[in-house]
Amino acid sequence: MTRKTWAFEDFTEGLAIDLGTKHVAAQEIIEFASEYDPQPMHLDEAAGKASILGGLSASGWHTCAMFMRMLCDGFLLDSTSQGAPGVDKIRWKRPVLAGDRLTGKTRILATRESRSRPKLGLVTMHSELVNQRGETVFELENTNMFLRREEAA
Repeated sequence: MTRKTWAFEDFTEGLAIDLGTKHVAAQEIIEFASEYDPQPMHLDEAAGKASILGGLSASGWHTCAMFMRMLCDGFLLDSTSQGAPGVDKIRWKRPVLAGDRLTGKTRILATRESRSRPKLGLVTMHSELVNQRGETVFELENTNMFLRREEAA
């Protein structure tokens, strides 16, 4: 394994990690929805405006996918991550509309050594995406597994 910057020991309770920003284009909303969630409010501006969402909006699953890309680019691909056993909470708080600029942040809630796999540490995270108006549009909480630095070497 090539040397990774982030290992289990680097995550401390309260640490905040910036995930950068993402501009959400209408075309990508339509492309994702066409393939995975073809509801009218995700495919057509007029249908989106007629819905409670107020405009062409990204599917919640598209929002999850955009978040995952931001997480990967923010630090996950440069880490000893071994994946996650699941997601504890996902909340779509507000619609993500065409033209929105999302900013992401992850905060470490807790860390602990794995009892069953001593090479691993478990890191519980709270992540969110905020739009250009400062409104939280997405929240996620999960635990991720990371190798300890000595195991990754």
